[in-house]
Amino acid sequence: MITIYAPASIGNVGVGFDILGAAIIPINGALLGDLVTIESSNKFQLINKGLFSKKLPKKTEENIVWKCWSRFCKIIKKEVLVSIILEKNMPIGSGLGSSACSIVATLVAINEFCNYPLNSRELLLLMGQIEGEISGSIHYDNVAPSYLGGLQLILEDTEIISQKIPSFKNWFWIIAWPGIKVSTAEAREILPKKYQKEICIKNSRYLAGFIHASYSKQPYLAARLMQDFMAEPYRIKLLPNFVKTKKKIKKIGAISSGISGSGPTIFAISDNINTAEEISLWLKKHYLQNETGFVHICFLDTRGARKIG
Repeated sequence: MITIYAPASIGNVGVGFDILGAAIIPINGALLGDLVTIESSNKFQLINKGLFSKKLPKKTEENIVWKCWSRFCKIIKKEVLVSIILEKNMPIGSGLGSSACSIVATLVAINEFCNYPLNSRELLLLMGQIEGEISGSIHYDNVAPSYLGGLQLILEDTEIISQKIPSFKNWFWIIAWPGIKVSTAEAREILPKKYQKEICIKNSRYLAGFIHASYSKQPYLAARLMQDFMAEPYRIKLLPNFVKTKKKIKKIGAISSGISGSGPTIFAISDNINTAEEISLWLKKHYLQNETGFVHICFLDTRGARKIG
């Protein structure tokens, strides 16, 4: 029996639309992600459990885990007879890489179960392809950090798909999911088909500056440059009171903030735990829409997907 945990992630990280992603873990060490357990069986079986399991498709063939298993079997040209338990702890459509968590945990588990027929690059390529089938286009800014950990820069080079870049250890990442769903496909559809040259140049400047600040250890410069010119201006209508919330958490002391992935989760960054706790408390009172919503103060999860137990 093998159990794999894959952490939640923040896609885009503000300045890096489809290019940056960050794996996260609550500072209290709690697991924020999905778990997949796999063991030998005389036929394929999928069992769903966990807080958000009731939101999964009723048909097994529509479940992400089944799609991962099916694609993996086709690639290795062998039907792998296993029983898989998906513990779905991440809300669907939250902007925290929920689908990526399930994809990463499943593929890492089945690859290990089969004695590693796919190398890490082949596995990551497959993760991105399956993620793309769900969201409408291939992107790695959730699967790469969930699989590899830390802050990942997506290169999609012929040799290297993703590269871990330096992060700031004294940053606290506050994430708030309001308890409502935003479809990734819908959030992508709302974006322009073309962008003005000036916007592209500005975004490139800020992204390059952020990467430089990360490597040269300039946290405040990095924080100032974490601005989203590609998606945020168009997606704010999908989020509850986003502009008001962003202004308030900046006033409290956040050094940066933005939309996590497609939303509706938002993130804020602080370099002070007291400020982080104050931001967290305000978000719990004013950003959450129902009892299922949550707020966590996190560090970056540098480990990525890993075996539990």
